[in-house]
Amino acid sequence: MKAKSIHGNSPEEIRLALEQSLSDDFTPTLAIVFLSIKQDRKAVCTILDKMGIDVIGATSAGEFTDGHQSEGASVIMLLDIPKEDYSIFFETIGDGSSEVTARQLGEVALRQFNHPAIIFCSTFLSAEGIAIDGETLMRNIENVVGSQVNIFGGMAGDDLSFTGSYVFTNNDATDYGLVALIVDADKIAMQGMAISGWKPMGISRTITKSEGNLIYTIDDKPALETYMRFLGGDISTADDNFNFFDSIGVHYPFQIERENREPMMCNPIGYDREKEALITESNVAQGTKFRFSTPPDFDIVETVVQKARELKSETNAKAEALLIFSCVGRLSALGPMAQQENEGLHEVWNTPMAGFYTYGEFGRAVNGKHEFHSTTCCWVALSEK
Repeated sequence: MKAKSIHGNSPEEIRLALEQSLSDDFTPTLAIVFLSIKQDRKAVCTILDKMGIDVIGATSAGEFTDGHQSEGASVIMLLDIPKEDYSIFFETIGDGSSEVTARQLGEVALRQFNHPAIIFCSTFLSAEGIAIDGETLMRNIENVVGSQVNIFGGMAGDDLSFTGSYVFTNNDATDYGLVALIVDADKIAMQGMAISGWKPMGISRTITKSEGNLIYTIDDKPALETYMRFLGGDISTADDNFNFFDSIGVHYPFQIERENREPMMCNPIGYDREKEALITESNVAQGTKFRFSTPPDFDIVETVVQKARELKSETNAKAEALLIFSCVGRLSALGPMAQQENEGLHEVWNTPMAGFYTYGEFGRAVNGKHEFHSTTCCWVALSEK
């Protein structure tokens, strides 16, 4: 398998970069596309489609390749995987449910290959304001395919506008659904890991009243007031939903406690001042226990990179392509270190890399279990067996 990553600020720049990539007899069959909602998605897909290249993609909250990071542009991982070794799944949820669609993905994967592996992207928020719960997706896919099947990916972004994210293929797109690359794991090896680095702080607390992704009370006290008190501020310091998410929520997520599993990171993404309710990125059941958390120390980048080195050494793995799904919260909290993290992973695997800043990540945690993550760097290395 051969891979190349390209990037551009317009469809024309993508076309030129694509033509240049073909100059040494490289004939890609598949393009994994991450681009801003500001980009002409259809034009980019048309360019790739005319060259007979299959497309899967997602909109981003920032995108990057090796040696490059941008906001408002496009990046593409080009692969020459034999077409019989992969399949593309696309489904709009529509009037159905995310549970059913997730199970459909798992069922298609098992029908397609005896030993599948999955890289998938989902939307996060539709133009109508319908959100998808990432934990529900991960659990339903894994329940069908089993824990032995590798599952990695990320939730599409929309440049932090919260106006609607998209996933797409050559000719189809949706703001409420899933797209996936299903590969034959007997032909294509996948190694990956997801690490957060945010640290728990204080005592365990209980969500005493909630509905969906609205948290009304924590320990029987108004949730927003309790959260702001933990931060040492007051409600008046949260000017609007965007500032709340970008300046507060991504830095101080909840760590939802789970039995025999790592905590689930859950970002507050907004608030309802009238109800004094926090709005979170995932549904949180009443009675859930959690701990507040603080951003990671400056050594988190080296920790992520070192874990990648260790996995590479332990498995004697190689890579011919590297995909990274990094939470947009890391970009906000870590600043330039987020790009250093991505470049560090690229140096470990020494192969073409592409990725984007997401609204949620899917992948194996350090303990090896599949999880839905937030504020996490999730990477997956691919190689042909």
